[in-house]
Amino acid sequence: MSTEMQAIIMQVLPLIVLLLVAYVLMIRPQQKRSREQQELLRHLKRGDKVATIGGLQGTVKSVDSKYVTIIVNNKGTEMTFDKLAIKKAQ
Repeated sequence: MSTEMQAIIMQVLPLIVLLLVAYVLMIRPQQKRSREQQELLRHLKRGDKVATIGGLQGTVKSVDSKYVTIIVNNKGTEMTFDKLAIKKAQ
């Protein structure tokens, strides 16, 4: 290899390493969280305890393709949310 080619490689190598580190530290974890959230929404069922993105906690009463109805207190108060508003299962 000529010295010019080595110089080009030495200039490009740090950029490649930086992109690889960014992928490992930022993109992969986000993809994993997204996949886990999709699995959570896909497997929601009656009786699951959930929390919404607004912090409301309750028990799932019913689930359909777009909406989830949850019971938020012991008095039977029902609230209907878009499925995407469900943040996590408890």
